[in-house]
Amino acid sequence: MNAPERIAAITQDQFVTVPETILPGGLVVPAFQIGKYLTSKGADGRAVITEDGAPWVSISYREARKAAELAGYQLITESQYLAAAYQAAVQGENWTGGNVGRDLLYQGLRKWSVSSAQPATFNPKDPDERRWFALPGGELVFDLAGNAYSWVFDDIQGDSNGLVAKPIASDSPSIVIPYPPVSKGQGWTPKGGTNWSGDALIRGGYWGSGAFAGVFILNLGGPGGRGDGIGFRCTK
Repeated sequence: MNAPERIAAITQDQFVTVPETILPGGLVVPAFQIGKYLTSKGADGRAVITEDGAPWVSISYREARKAAELAGYQLITESQYLAAAYQAAVQGENWTGGNVGRDLLYQGLRKWSVSSAQPATFNPKDPDERRWFALPGGELVFDLAGNAYSWVFDDIQGDSNGLVAKPIASDSPSIVIPYPPVSKGQGWTPKGGTNWSGDALIRGGYWGSGAFAGVFILNLGGPGGRGDGIGFRCTK
């Protein structure tokens, strides 16, 4: 692909805005652009962000970072994912009952209704597996929960490579979430003191995560490992 063709491809990648967010403990996350969809692999082998592309899975953390950078973007950071999750969690339309704090946050594709990560054009038969989340201003982002995990660059307890470098403190924004873990459709989080040093973070859950899926789920993977339930999301 020549330079003009690549520029055209970039302009077709779809992003939405996450506004400035203050996380628990006072960490300020500046406004940023998040991929509207999980990243897929274009015909030229580069990362693209389109509605009809199946998520690029079976890619390692290190490969995902490189793919995002080659496309001119960055791998989503831990603080950015949390900002998106918090912004989604305060929108009533992202709750099954339409009211914040009542019933459950939508949790996406998680019930084994599919056996692989799906493009955003796939519409689940079960309305409980709704895939999109509204952000302030009405823009939509898909698969913050369910379908496929996203590799995350840990900028909270991570090292310069974004890998976990110390135990997760009990007051870390990574695990201080609005309601008790797993309740309210938030997803699973580890306890304070958990030490995942050397591993990479993953968030969101995948098509078989069940009740553990959610916008706040926090899990881990080896940075060199590849799984068909783990993809990545770009930001800029």
